[in-house]
Amino acid sequence: METFEQVRDSENLYQLNTYKKLPISIEKGEGVWVYDSEGKKYLDLYGGHAVALTGHCHPEIVSAVKSQAEKLIFYSNVVYSSVRARASKAIIDIAPENMDKVFFCNSGAEANETAMKIARRYTGKKKIIAMKNGFHGRTAGALGATGLGNYRAQFSPVLEDFIFVDFGSIRSLEQSLNDDVAGVLLEPIQSMAGVEMAEDDYYAKLRTFCSKNGIVLVFDEVQTGFGRTGSWFFGDHFGLSPDIITLAKGIGGGIPVGGVIIREEISKTIGHGEHGSTFGGGPIASAAVEANIRVIQEENLVQNARETGEYLAKRVAEIRMVTRVRGRGLLVGVELERDAADVRNFLLDRGIITGTSSLKNVLRLLPPIVVKKPEVDMFVEALRAFRS
Repeated sequence: METFEQVRDSENLYQLNTYKKLPISIEKGEGVWVYDSEGKKYLDLYGGHAVALTGHCHPEIVSAVKSQAEKLIFYSNVVYSSVRARASKAIIDIAPENMDKVFFCNSGAEANETAMKIARRYTGKKKIIAMKNGFHGRTAGALGATGLGNYRAQFSPVLEDFIFVDFGSIRSLEQSLNDDVAGVLLEPIQSMAGVEMAEDDYYAKLRTFCSKNGIVLVFDEVQTGFGRTGSWFFGDHFGLSPDIITLAKGIGGGIPVGGVIIREEISKTIGHGEHGSTFGGGPIASAAVEANIRVIQEENLVQNARETGEYLAKRVAEIRMVTRVRGRGLLVGVELERDAADVRNFLLDRGIITGTSSLKNVLRLLPPIVVKKPEVDMFVEALRAFRS
């Protein structure tokens, strides 16, 4: 096997330099563990940025992907597909009751652009209200809806027709409302912004606000969806449903796939030729989605995300340098008295992978939802050992 230095030098030579990478080369994964090019084992509490939802190389997902690859790797949506039909049904079966259709694509950014396009088509209006400090992707349309940091400023001018309001403030929404608003787009938990949540009553008030004003409510659940927060979808915590849910990251168990779930009243207005995605819902991606949902159900992983997340929050809050624990379930932000990057590097040296956020003092955790209490204890003890 190549050494880390050989891998690093080759990537730096040939790959566009868009990511500041950790100084390791991951070559193998199993469950909550990954192994680098030197054979060192790491506890992965970042999950490849929330992608390894059911763990790395889950045997059922590997088997489903392998079996499908041996039969048919790809054919487009111009034909029907039994595996795509099963994956579609599996998603709708877990979706909120009033949602009846799914659209498959390839990424979160594509899913969000699809959702905004549908909202504008359905209402006949142009403006999208998005949240300050929200993040929805790096393509032109998704970037237009991104209010975080300098992502938009770097590529100004971006697409227009976006209005930015304060996350968690209904008053800010009311002050920004006009007759040309098609939709409201938000992450229910702003992950990259430091795992920031609104007050619980905000989400119900937001649903009422959108219904009252004929506005399409879109939850970007690229990171919160499929059980990570301790419910299948974020609105389930409060007994409410948006009009559109966007998905990606972990829904394919590591295979690239995105999706958009749409409320029946809206889905029945969408006709042939209004949207498409060549690779969306391909056979391998569909097989992975179907298997991933089955794993989550059979292993009670939504409940595990809730219970292990509560345990993690409690244990971490006991550490002296921790000032606050943010998030819900297994989407966790650990607010520190120290620079989070220094803590991340300390943990990495000790075989634990974590992430950071746009806030310098917030360590971000997005582990596979198969993680258990012994791995949490390992992380807590390593974090407790940090000395600046």
